[in-house]
Amino acid sequence: MEKFSAFRDPGTGIQPFLPPVPPSENDPFATLLSPVRVIIAVLRVILVAGVALLYCGLQYGLCTLLVPISPLRRALSGLCTRLLARVILYTLGFAHIHEEIVGKKRGKLHENPWRPQAGDIIVSNWSSWIDVLWIAYRFNPIFVLPLVEEPKPLVSDNLTTAVSYRPGHNKASGAPATLVPKQSASSRSAINSFRPVSLLAMIQATGRTPEKLSSTGAMPLEELRLSAQRPIIVFPECTTSNGRGLLRFAEVFEGFKVPVKQFNVFIMCIRYDPPTSRRSSPAHPIPSPSLNPLRHLFTLLSSLTPQLMSVRMVPLSESPSSQLFVVSEVVPEPTVDTLSEICASLMARVGKMKQVRFGWEDKIDFLNVYRSRRR
Repeated sequence: MEKFSAFRDPGTGIQPFLPPVPPSENDPFATLLSPVRVIIAVLRVILVAGVALLYCGLQYGLCTLLVPISPLRRALSGLCTRLLARVILYTLGFAHIHEEIVGKKRGKLHENPWRPQAGDIIVSNWSSWIDVLWIAYRFNPIFVLPLVEEPKPLVSDNLTTAVSYRPGHNKASGAPATLVPKQSASSRSAINSFRPVSLLAMIQATGRTPEKLSSTGAMPLEELRLSAQRPIIVFPECTTSNGRGLLRFAEVFEGFKVPVKQFNVFIMCIRYDPPTSRRSSPAHPIPSPSLNPLRHLFTLLSSLTPQLMSVRMVPLSESPSSQLFVVSEVVPEPTVDTLSEICASLMARVGKMKQVRFGWEDKIDFLNVYRSRRR
């Protein structure tokens, strides 16, 4: 959409915050099947609701009763999370999810499967609540939400007029008219604290930007890691994109030295196929005003064809936690948060995705413009 061109990355041409849409070509068959899609969606909603209620009953009912027996409670909680998350993924159309460990050298790698342990950190991109479900099924980690003191303002003060449009041709040069973005990307805001949350809370937070720092449950990442009984999943983008590119990583690992010695760092990239007239996009960059992401859930459940998802992983031998890791091969010069820069570069390489200059700070302003245009 040209009215949001101020949020188009100049280097790649990617608009990372707009929801993906299917091609404009009309599909008469898909149109005729619209009533069928509604019926299918309703039936699937009932199934998903049943699974969600079962999950809540087991997690907040049976597992609560087992608090005195911590090992049994953790085992049962993990089993319930993995099984029910996979059932929901099947219901949504993710019958097969392709996983692959991809190294620098071509050819099949003889790498051991990922087995993150307590206190390890998994780093991933974030474009949907489907990512959260799959990660819960695969690793049953601790989900954390970033907390920020105060976002720094944009250089441009007037976002509603951040793009000037000149129709016709330039009289001086005869060149076609262009959209002239006046906005520049915002500066980074410090992410020094995180808050552990449940699986359902993480799903509800999809698409939103970091909350303001409060004293309730706020802890530095290293403190969380040291007390963790499971691996921790960190989304350095701190909000969702549309999956077309990697947002600028926040400085979430400031103070961590590379190579990392105290724990293992697992880096991966999740990608989805573009939407079609019969299949909605799993990407969820814009949160619903209420009951997020219920509306997007209904859209996915109405899809007529299977969803396609792939997960590409960095080998642990090439991770920044490998003691043979050479920083200069990935990041030419050390930065304030070298580990974040390394994770971004490795994720872009393994996922074959481009990095954009926009970050979660810009997402706040994009959402303000997006919602004001839809009133």
